[in-house]
Amino acid sequence: MTVLRSALGRQTRPPLNLRAMSRPRSLSTTSSITASEAASQMLQTFQDKTIVRKQTLDGNQLQKLCLTLGRRYGLGPQLDLTLGCPPAGTPVPPGYHLVYFTPSELEEDLGADGTDRTFNAPAPFTRRMWAGGQMRWEDGTELRVGEQVEEHTKLLSAVAKKSRDGSEMVLVEVNKEFWGERGLALVDQRSWIFRKEIDLSAISSSSSTSSMPPIPPPPRGGKSEVRDVIMGDNALPDRVFKWSPAALFRFSALTFNAHMIHYNESWTRAVENHPGVVVHGPLNLINMLDYWRDVHRVEGSVLEEISYRATAPIYAGEEYAMSSSKMNTDYGIFEVLVKKGDQVCMTGHISEASSWSY
Repeated sequence: MTVLRSALGRQTRPPLNLRAMSRPRSLSTTSSITASEAASQMLQTFQDKTIVRKQTLDGNQLQKLCLTLGRRYGLGPQLDLTLGCPPAGTPVPPGYHLVYFTPSELEEDLGADGTDRTFNAPAPFTRRMWAGGQMRWEDGTELRVGEQVEEHTKLLSAVAKKSRDGSEMVLVEVNKEFWGERGLALVDQRSWIFRKEIDLSAISSSSSTSSMPPIPPPPRGGKSEVRDVIMGDNALPDRVFKWSPAALFRFSALTFNAHMIHYNESWTRAVENHPGVVVHGPLNLINMLDYWRDVHRVEGSVLEEISYRATAPIYAGEEYAMSSSKMNTDYGIFEVLVKKGDQVCMTGHISEASSWSY
């Protein structure tokens, strides 16, 4: 197996030129390559290769994520995160590792829609969406602030698929392992869908805004909202969310994610045909894990695994709710649903193990 190491911030290029492999030839869809051929190219390029990066987990990044989420005391009741960063040794809560090991490409190497192109399918299949995945935590080896961590990334699969409208796409699965000072801490498997790039020449710059999708109403007062509500006879609360464009911009900045659907409304509406900027799938994944910590975790309960799937977009200004139910009375297995009205937008299944805590 070939192992490629590239520390963050290092100026030398790795031996494998990931950018050249995945760079779209143009925005216009001129290539006749099929999804099956694109998947085959990915497998040939990345087979038996692992990319290794190192990073020290700094407290500033963790602090800023908690503030973006509106969790002033998200790391403990005695630590007001508006006053300073968490100290070295503070455990990184489940899912919060997503603001570390962010993309390290130059702007000139980004896709036309702002996405980084590491592990991308070749053109014309360059439009990436985060479809789902699975995370598994190892007992007793949680990541901590101040720790130097290694991320090991490898391609698991690349498969040609058909979308509901019959168009071709490529489903890519990537496996990430995070190794800390106490050993393997987390295995993070991600599923991405790559659709064909958009032909911008077919989009008239003078098109009337009246033909664009309507913009959803902004949050009341222009701010994000997160609140718990009791619905009917349920003993456990639903958690209701509404994210402002400012919050989505801050999350994009934290994750170094320049994908324009999350902050550029003109692109999102005119090019991608969304009614507004899109709430990040990883943001709702973190929300699911925080919901488990706040609502379901009891003394001695330990998060072992989450599997999740995104099924429909949510936009800035839209209100949606997160609810849960216990699927097994003998074991800690929960189903979490993210719904916008009656529409399910994301599902998750969370499994508990034995005892370590955040």
